[in-house]
Amino acid sequence: MTDHNRPFSDDERAGLYRAIYERRDVRSQFRPDPIPADVLAGLLSAAHHAPSVGFMQPWDFIIIDSTEVRQSVLDIFEEENRKAADNYSGERNTQYKSLKLQGILDSPINLCITCDRSRGGTHVLGRNSIVETDLFSTCLAVQNLWLAARAEGIGVGWVSILDQQKLAKTLGLPEQVYPLAYLCLGYVSEFLDQPELQARGWRSRLPIEKLVHGNGWGQPQANPELKAALKKQQRK
Repeated sequence: MTDHNRPFSDDERAGLYRAIYERRDVRSQFRPDPIPADVLAGLLSAAHHAPSVGFMQPWDFIIIDSTEVRQSVLDIFEEENRKAADNYSGERNTQYKSLKLQGILDSPINLCITCDRSRGGTHVLGRNSIVETDLFSTCLAVQNLWLAARAEGIGVGWVSILDQQKLAKTLGLPEQVYPLAYLCLGYVSEFLDQPELQARGWRSRLPIEKLVHGNGWGQPQANPELKAALKKQQRK
């Protein structure tokens, strides 16, 4: 049995941070190779071990390998993506249209992680004041799966440009179940050095030292050693 109080080794810590820093939102680099069942089971188990408020565990996992279902989801994406492009004009519109923002048919499988908003009953411990904690908890399951996938050399792409009501209908979801994350999964030809939107000049990563406040919004944090360490992290 694993000793859960055992300190992480240097290699274990390095592996965790590597997965965090090298995780990418993949759209274009998928290979057709299938994900072995034991590897996929490991990713789903990692997601299922995410923390959840009141231990409500509001997530379910819909594995989608049907070309017909994925084509229906792609149709939803394309309609919403045309609407999204209208938010930009000129050169920005052209740049937006040049971006590949989904790998629905390129990846060997899609995965929808849902949130059952009734899971745990009417009164869930810790949810009395902030009812959205079920959604927050499900996001943690997504992150767990994403990091585990990176460690396995599997790319994940979150398709967020979807009409959630149409997606729920396509997947036959009950009324209380919300399709929180529609993901594309598969082995990839490469993981990019930078997030694709940064590499393509859409946005850059914000300097972390400007995002850390002390004791209140907009107040400088007074620890000079932390300030120096944050600047050092920014250079990585």
